Amino acid sequence: MRIAVVIPTLNEAGNIGKVIAAIPPELNAVTIVADNGSTDNTVAEATAAGAMALHQPQRGYGSACLKALSFLANLPHPKQPDVVVFIDGDCSDDPTEIPLLLQPIVSGKAELVIGSRTRGNAQPGSMTLPQRFGNWLATRLLYRFYGVKFTDLGPFRAITWQTLQHLQMQDPNFGWTVEMQLKAAKARICCTEVPVSYKRRASGKSKISGTVKGTILAGYIILRTLFRYR
Repeated sequence: MRIAVVIPTLNEAGNIGKVIAAIPPELNAVTIVADNGSTDNTVAEATAAGAMALHQPQRGYGSACLKALSFLANLPHPKQPDVVVFIDGDCSDDPTEIPLLLQPIVSGKAELVIGSRTRGNAQPGSMTLPQRFGNWLATRLLYRFYGVKFTDLGPFRAITWQTLQHLQMQDPNFGWTVEMQLKAAKARICCTEVPVSYKRRASGKSKISGTVKGTILAGYIILRTLFRYR
């Protein structure tokens, strides 16, 4: 199984190298850091750790992910991945748990696997109260609108390459995760969740929950995306 690990980043120097180093070597994964215009040493640290760095100057979480997908789609077919894993570059997610996400795909039980922080072991303080409420509200709306039960919109996830191409992802911002889940629900794609660990970011400030403005903006974009595809 060919695995690509996509890490969207923005100013994650001091963190990104640790994330890459913790990816289990037995996966033989291709690691792609989709950098969103970092002004620190993120790119240098990523390449030094053995990752491939792509530059995406257009800001937005989804924009960085779309840059990586465009790169993968342009590879010769034999080099395209079977599965794509998305993980953040701030050390909040645990890369050693990637095999947990892959297991339902390998066994043929799912095509999209979400790493659920709410079902797993979330370190106290790793998610703010607005984040928890927004997550709760969004997953309830996903069930109400699309009839699919999720407990989290977490960024740590695995999806088959064929399914990912079928979904035709578009959102350039924080609506990326919920867009993937609702499109999968509408397409009747088999999805599941696995409990994962979640820690406070190792250093720096979160681009979403680090400011009141960031939290409100992310919440607005997620809700807008939910209603947009209804």
